[in-house]
Amino acid sequence: MSESDHSETDESTSVPLLHPREGVPPVVTTDAAVREAADRLAAGSGPLAVDAERASGFRYSARAYLVQLRRAGAGTVLLDPIAVPEALAPLADAINPLEWVLHSADQDLPCLAELGLRPSALFDTELAGRLAGFDRVGLAAIVQRTLGYTLFKGHGAADWSSRPLPEDWLNYAALDVEVLVELRDAMAAELDGQGKSAWAAEEFEAVRLAPPPRPKPDRWRRTSGIHTIKSRRTLAAVRELWLARDELAQRRDVAPGRVLPDRAVVDAAVTDPKTIADLRARPIFGGPRQRRHSRIWLSALERARALPDSALPPLAQPFDGPPPANRWPRKHPEAAERLHRAREALTALGEQVHVPVENLLAPDTVRRLCWGWPLPATSQPSAAESVDAFLAGAGARHWQRELTTPVLAAAMTA
Repeated sequence: MSESDHSETDESTSVPLLHPREGVPPVVTTDAAVREAADRLAAGSGPLAVDAERASGFRYSARAYLVQLRRAGAGTVLLDPIAVPEALAPLADAINPLEWVLHSADQDLPCLAELGLRPSALFDTELAGRLAGFDRVGLAAIVQRTLGYTLFKGHGAADWSSRPLPEDWLNYAALDVEVLVELRDAMAAELDGQGKSAWAAEEFEAVRLAPPPRPKPDRWRRTSGIHTIKSRRTLAAVRELWLARDELAQRRDVAPGRVLPDRAVVDAAVTDPKTIADLRARPIFGGPRQRRHSRIWLSALERARALPDSALPPLAQPFDGPPPANRWPRKHPEAAERLHRAREALTALGEQVHVPVENLLAPDTVRRLCWGWPLPATSQPSAAESVDAFLAGAGARHWQRELTTPVLAAAMTA
């Protein structure tokens, strides 16, 4: 079934999903309760619905503060992993051999892996929606479209490290896995009808086996407002303040922005106060929460002032790979033309198979191919084989290479 053939459920006729069918279960907080939950889940049948709640924006870490599990015949389990950090082995033994169903699995798998929880197979309903060509792939949107339920959201951005967790938060958490297996079956049928089941299987396995993301270089350059700074010395001050904030935030397990807002970092870097009194006269730094850290911030500014010119950061971030595409027409016009042709061809292909361009092939892979073409001399006798080898080396899946290699080879050689 194509995207255009799939009729979306009318919101006015959808059924509100307000409470879990069996009610909100008690939160698992003891070793004995973990063992009982593990036995119950092991005795269930079929795939396992999984979700996790973190405390993004509140905590420095990305650890899971609540884990939700649901399986046919076993009901729903709400687990507090903070309360039982050393007692999860029985749970891992019970659920790791199962197929897990998650929505946006790449968001939750890392924090679950920290707990020793890793699936043997995976079905990602958000990724399934993308491959099926759905315009809206949020959990609530896909549940409404495919199952006819209205799933009300509201606490996803809450501080899940809070204890005790409010009852309405737990109700929300339980609902996130309430129909996830049912949704998995509906999306599997959708993908099968579109002839995309094999594509999805490759994508799910790639997500399941993906290594942890590499730390991004120069993360301090993502400070809000840094684009206004035109001095390398001032940039160094931003960097030193950012690093001091990050160390303090990590030590306290508090989100960096709650330790010191970005706007205060930029303000202090630009004004460069020389004394604690001058620092505390700046907005935010004079508040009671900041006064006790005055010496930390002032020391960061002093370090920036003491740096030799040779140690100052460049105004522009060094590129890992090709420069931004908007600079290509001047730096490498032939590559700019290749990129234009490649993007046009991939857009047309995406429309043809009802898959977003970014899921057809990683945009960074396309840029690197276009920038580096012709590829260094290889034993590949044709442009198509050279492109295919490049995509394989970049981690593109078989289905992606099969679809995109012909159009990219044509774009490279036009």
